[in-house]
Amino acid sequence: MISGPESTKEHQIPLVDTSVPHQARVYDYWLGGKDNFAVDRAMGDLALQVNPDIIMGVRANRDFLIRAVRYLAGEAGIRQFLDIGTGIPTANNTHEVAQAVAPDSRVVYVDKDPIVLAHARALLTSTPQGTCAYLDADANDPDTILMLAERTLDFSQPIAVTMLAILQVLKDPYAVIERIMRAVPSGSYLAISIPASDIDAERQAAAAAHLTEGSPGVTLTFRSRPEVERFFEGLELVGPGVTTANRWRPLPGTPDRELPAWVAVGKKP
Repeated sequence: MISGPESTKEHQIPLVDTSVPHQARVYDYWLGGKDNFAVDRAMGDLALQVNPDIIMGVRANRDFLIRAVRYLAGEAGIRQFLDIGTGIPTANNTHEVAQAVAPDSRVVYVDKDPIVLAHARALLTSTPQGTCAYLDADANDPDTILMLAERTLDFSQPIAVTMLAILQVLKDPYAVIERIMRAVPSGSYLAISIPASDIDAERQAAAAAHLTEGSPGVTLTFRSRPEVERFFEGLELVGPGVTTANRWRPLPGTPDRELPAWVAVGKKP
C-alpha cells in the first residue's frame, strides 16, 4: 500500500491544463507512455527535431535506474530509498525494482507536481513487507523533504538517494545534494543522472533552449562531466564512476554509444 501521504491537497483532484506542455508528460511521451496530450507530444517532437537521440537517452536513463537500484538493493544491501523527482509512474519504478530484490525495502517518492501526485497515489503500491510513501514537496526544498521523509525512513540506517533526470531543473542542485547527503548516515548512496552539455554540445544546447521555452518558469541547465563529478565531492564513486547512461554496468545487448547523459553512483564513507 501507499503509506504516509504528506499533503494537505491529498483528496483534491488536480486541474490539468492541456493548453501548455508539461515536462513530466513530455518525458512520459518519450518513454512511450499514455499520460500525455497533443501539446506535450508537439513539444516533445520539436525537441526531437533538434536532437533525435533524446528518446534513446531517456530510455537509457530508465534502464540505468533499473540497474542502479538493483545494485543498491542487492550488492550494496540498501533497504531504504529516497527518490526525488519521481515523474509520472511507468514500468520498473524504484520501489518495484528494489522490492523485487528485497521485499522489505522502504521507498519514499518526492514530487511537487499534482499530475504526478495523482498518478503516484493510484499506481505506486508496495509489497506487504515494505513501504511505499509519497511526499508532495519541492525538490528545491531539501529541509522539507528531510523533515517529511523521517516519518517513513530511519535516518540512523543507510539510505539511497536517487535524483534521476531532475537536477537540470533545480535552481541550485549542488546545495540540494549537499544538504541531503549531509543528513543521511555513513553507508548511504547517491545516484544521479543529468543531460550532458559536453556531448553533442550544439544539439544539446538547442534542445535545452527549446524545452526551457516550452516550460514557463523553468530553466534547464545541462552539465559537463567535471560539473557532474562535483556532485560527488566527499563521496566514493562506485565503478565505473561518471559515465554515460548506457555504459554504467551495462547488460549484454546494451548499445555501446555515447548518449548525451551523465550518470553516477557514489557512497558516503
